[in-house]
Amino acid sequence: MSFAEALPELADRDWMHHASAFSNTGFWSVARRLPAIVREAVAVGWQASKRDTLAALGLNLVAGVMTTLGLLATSNVLAKLFAAGPTPDRVRAALPALAVAALAVMAKGGLTIAAGWAQARLLPRISYHVELKLFEATTSVQLSAYDSSGFAEDMDRARDRGMREAASIVDGTVNLTTGVVGVLATAVAVALIEPILLPCLVLASLPAAVTAVRMARREYLAMLARINRRRRMWMLARLMANRYTASEIRSYQMRGFLLEEYRRMMGLETVAQLRLVRSQTATRLAGMSVAGLALGGLYLVLGMLLLDGSIPLAAAATALLAVQTARSGLNTAIFATNSLYEDALYYSDYRDFLARCQEYVRPATGKAVDGFEKITVDNVTLRYPETQRAAVDGVSLSFSRGEVIALVGENGSGKSTLAKLLAGLYEPTSGVIAWDGMDVSEIDADSLASQIAVVNQDWQRFPFTAGRNVSLGRHDRAADQDSIVRAATAATAHEMVMALPKEYDTLLDREFKDGHEISSGQWQRLVAARGFYRDAALLICDEPSASLDARAENAIFQQLRGRPDRTVVLITHRLANVRHADRIFVLEKGRLAEQGTHDELMSRPEGVYRSLFDLQAAGYRHAG
Repeated sequence: MSFAEALPELADRDWMHHASAFSNTGFWSVARRLPAIVREAVAVGWQASKRDTLAALGLNLVAGVMTTLGLLATSNVLAKLFAAGPTPDRVRAALPALAVAALAVMAKGGLTIAAGWAQARLLPRISYHVELKLFEATTSVQLSAYDSSGFAEDMDRARDRGMREAASIVDGTVNLTTGVVGVLATAVAVALIEPILLPCLVLASLPAAVTAVRMARREYLAMLARINRRRRMWMLARLMANRYTASEIRSYQMRGFLLEEYRRMMGLETVAQLRLVRSQTATRLAGMSVAGLALGGLYLVLGMLLLDGSIPLAAAATALLAVQTARSGLNTAIFATNSLYEDALYYSDYRDFLARCQEYVRPATGKAVDGFEKITVDNVTLRYPETQRAAVDGVSLSFSRGEVIALVGENGSGKSTLAKLLAGLYEPTSGVIAWDGMDVSEIDADSLASQIAVVNQDWQRFPFTAGRNVSLGRHDRAADQDSIVRAATAATAHEMVMALPKEYDTLLDREFKDGHEISSGQWQRLVAARGFYRDAALLICDEPSASLDARAENAIFQQLRGRPDRTVVLITHRLANVRHADRIFVLEKGRLAEQGTHDELMSRPEGVYRSLFDLQAAGYRHAG
């Protein structure tokens, strides 16, 4: 299969509008952006640690002053040594200037070490600060954010690279400051020796700076162009090196197929990387050639000044030392500029993602609630982004405290979506959900969530102990062993947990030392126990028994009907379990098709519910 074959994209690449802007960015545009990047980096560092940011930058500035003093003292030393007279007299005359030069070098070394210490202290503080901000954002957005086009991809870029570059742009800013201060300190000394060398020094630095900027831009654009393919490679890698997929891959003999897909994308990725290396090498070669010519011109000017007698030998020797010092500072500044500009491009992904998250954060305002007497759903519609048909379409229903209601329908009928609306995980596109007449949008989000427990069909295997997996249902209260056991017993999980090596203290993840693995059915019991432990006014169960055996399933449904003070919203395809529900709501293509008790719905010869129930019952009768 050809490596040139195009691959389908994982998502719409709306964020690629960055690419056209970056591809047209020239050196002077970067120079204009650099002060803003530096200001932002300083602000990030300042938020993380004011003291360390001030020390890292301030000490480098003072070290630059020491560089200037050291060069001027060195010039004075050379002037004394090259003066006429006996050698002992010249050495004695140079001693004071030599002492000043030595002290300046020592002071610069000490200041540089102190600045490096502050810089090293600053970086982990920044990493902690930005990581916390990212996860505060990702955990506070509404669930609908994850259905928005490109949100997951933006999050991946912000987390995988953008988040790391916050520390890098601060580190780059400090390094840039070090390099620039070194160049400026040298420039001051050069200006005092021979001002004509200053423009030559500037001209010699421009080619290397332009080369660095072009290479950074090309690498970033290559990353943008390759990110979809790399994500697909990561997905395939997880499939081929994962114990949870190993069984099915072998059962369906998928090894050859997956390896071929990976080879195809690895080939495309390799071609893209080689193309990038080729273009960067050409850019580097051209830049170094021009930079070498410019530097050669600088030395030529210095030689002409010496031959012409415009500067004394001592000043020329100091100027030569200053040029070498300037080259060191210039290399530091260029490298820092290269890294800083590139890292800032990645960091902008992080910053833009945080701004995007704010669009999906519900305001922390509203009234508190303590349970309810009646929940009303009035003409509610929900349409997922970029979909033609509404998942829930004009549904109206109501139920009261203590009732057990069931949502029934075929796959895609809108049951789970309606349950998520009732759970407050989504806001309706139109219509109102009200608790005792109060629109839920007017209720404080945390207060509303505290009254709801959800047992999902897509549950998560949290890498904690069995006891902690249950107590997560209400983690904000002190873990009560008796309550945990009662919840586990209600979910038929207690005996299973007691059979584990460390009972409720058993870690349920083999990645940990002494970790243990349990089956999907056992996990589902723990998830149900988590919902019971939450002890909420509204319990929503979406296929709570899909992985359970018949005995455990029957026990859990008995528990669901055993609390008159708790309202249960039950979703299940096993219609025998909803016969005793107080009311059954039948959904079809997002609309409410029927409602009533089991007997009422079965009395309708052409009803949707009866059709589904009879179909399942016929299967059992046939099996018998």
